[in-house]
Amino acid sequence: MPSTPADVVAVAVTYRPDEGAIGEVLARAAAQVGALVVLDNATPEADGAHWTERIRLPEGVDVERSATNAGLGAAYNRAAAIAGERGARFVLLLDQDSLLEPGCVDALLRHADLRAARGPLGAVGPTFVDARSGETAPFVRFGFPLNRKLDAPAGGDVDVDFLISSGSLIPLEALEAAGPFDEGLFIDSVDMEWCFRAKRAGLQLVGVADARMLHTIGDELVELPGGATMFVHSPLRLYMMTRNRVALWRRRGTPGIWTAQDVPRMLFKLARMTAFAAPRIPNARAMLRGARDGWRGRQGPPPAARR
Repeated sequence: MPSTPADVVAVAVTYRPDEGAIGEVLARAAAQVGALVVLDNATPEADGAHWTERIRLPEGVDVERSATNAGLGAAYNRAAAIAGERGARFVLLLDQDSLLEPGCVDALLRHADLRAARGPLGAVGPTFVDARSGETAPFVRFGFPLNRKLDAPAGGDVDVDFLISSGSLIPLEALEAAGPFDEGLFIDSVDMEWCFRAKRAGLQLVGVADARMLHTIGDELVELPGGATMFVHSPLRLYMMTRNRVALWRRRGTPGIWTAQDVPRMLFKLARMTAFAAPRIPNARAMLRGARDGWRGRQGPPPAARR
């Protein structure tokens, strides 16, 4: 039988969400799945109330509040557990800024069924569009010296090596085959590392053209000389991104072709963040400290979260 929205539990992971935007994120998701759960990662109360008490939640949405911010890896593992407890076949992972376009989940389910008929499925993911720039992000196959950027044909799908976590529709049996998400990475590269293991386990990762999602990349978008643009992150986020990428370079099982192209990519990112993105010196220090800690194998939350 074809898979239906009733087979899907969507879990939106939140931490200090934009209260002016989160309502629409949840409403769009709730309309397309069998059940929606908000998993809040210890957002503090403000003015005596939690954000879930200040906005109108879609009918039937459940809220589970974590006492501590354990990071995205732990939240995704809890999301899978919630889906299993509710008898779902799929978990749909959502970030707090990801807007599903109408028909997105139906398209993901349709292609999930088509691909499952060919072999074990790891995940299907939507085409995502940056909400600020309007740019459509291509899907990725690892390559050297550069990754191959692919667009799925209209109405079709494409084999990929990596899917961002938000918007990914994952069969629960895929998590049994590839294993849970790595909680030590805390936030950045959690999806990348899981995709490495899914591919090693022989699971298909699939990008779907007609499933579309608006998603915001980075903290801001900066225009560079010549008209190019660059997504900018805070120094703390740059620390985590660099730490976890360097940590993955050293892990057995990380594809060598990915490491070979990612090393110069990170050096290029360091140069650009230092040259064009304020605050330049804190950005450079954050990335260099992240590289040091990643090489040493440090895991868990960022330094500021430990204090």
